[in-house]
Amino acid sequence: MIEVLVAIAVVAVVLSSIGGLMATTTRGVGSLEQHVVLMETARTVAASLRSREPLPSGGLSGEMFGNRWRIGAAPMADSPVLPDSRSTWIPQLMTIRVQSPSGAVVDIKTVRLQRKQQ
Repeated sequence: MIEVLVAIAVVAVVLSSIGGLMATTTRGVGSLEQHVVLMETARTVAASLRSREPLPSGGLSGEMFGNRWRIGAAPMADSPVLPDSRSTWIPQLMTIRVQSPSGAVVDIKTVRLQRKQQ
């Protein structure tokens, strides 16, 4: 009789630890899926920009795949192009911010070349 109780106790401990592991795995997979959706939204938004055209002042914003996004652009502070150079291109620092309804956020900073205003 005692052996049966010990066996049941051991099975209960093993099952509870397996349940905890499953819960942790489920949360990890959900977090990973959310990150992939945020990154795909950011990639799609960046790819949909018109090539080399200046962004409107104040940037752009919208919603895609249920996530809010915002793009801002500013001249690079450490730009290798001198203001009086003859280059027709100036580097712009672009910031893409994507936020999910749950509050998770992805910020991506990249450099984009833009034609110098004549």
